[in-house]
Amino acid sequence: MAHPVTPTVVTEDTITDVAAERWGTAHDPRTAELLTALVRHLHAFARETRLSEAEWMAAIRWLTEVGQISDEKREEFILTSDVLGLSMLVVQQNHRFAEGATPATVLGPFHIEGSPELGYGADMSEGLPGTPLYVHGTVRALDGAPIPGAVLDVWQADSDGAYESQLDVDEARLRGKYTTREDGAYCVRTIAPLGYAIPMDGPVGRLIRQTEISHFRPAHVHFLLNVPGYEPLITHLFREGAEYLDSDVVFGVKRELVVTFAEREPGPTPDGGHSDVPWCEAAYDFVLQPA
Repeated sequence: MAHPVTPTVVTEDTITDVAAERWGTAHDPRTAELLTALVRHLHAFARETRLSEAEWMAAIRWLTEVGQISDEKREEFILTSDVLGLSMLVVQQNHRFAEGATPATVLGPFHIEGSPELGYGADMSEGLPGTPLYVHGTVRALDGAPIPGAVLDVWQADSDGAYESQLDVDEARLRGKYTTREDGAYCVRTIAPLGYAIPMDGPVGRLIRQTEISHFRPAHVHFLLNVPGYEPLITHLFREGAEYLDSDVVFGVKRELVVTFAEREPGPTPDGGHSDVPWCEAAYDFVLQPA
């Protein structure tokens, strides 16, 4: 005669261990590690804050809205991670480069794959309003050796603080790919970036408005370099003296990435051309760490 099965009684004191044990059955060991740790930390947060049912439901609704507003052009979940400092923490944990290598920072929510390939000094701003900016230098290894054929994927916001992915446009706007010459030299022509506010019309913005947190980013240009034989690099160059360098809402500023944007009078430009209007020059050498 079969004996009745005694059901497991889950209590407030035992539920964390029971849930962690269940998620620990994940077939992949790393997945099991991540999920059991997630359960334990989430439960610890609920206990520490004595989370109410109303607060729990408000959080669920907020996360639902984050998902609903996200699409192929707007990554509200990445923005959430950015403003909580999680993105930058993960970057720093995973990219502990040697001294002298260009440091990494956050990708941000506005990168678009498949930017057009542009020539040395080509203008990725395509006549958009703003002060012409030439960013130039070399890409080299830690030992100083130049890296020819390195591709720099570059993107930035316009003079209104908007990225292409935020606008209804059908062509590449303020983004492009530049390839270094045999001596490792590169030259990007664009417009001087301005500081801007992160999108404040969604759930992230609504949450930030409940705090004294600045919702602005300092003026910067994004760079992504993925060169065979070297560690991938995602980084920014920030304008020296720009507003919000000390209060970047996504915690992305690093001292080594703050660069002088020297103001120049009309005349010769770094690409061998000539500017009829005042322009800015930023010189920077990207130093990659061997893989």
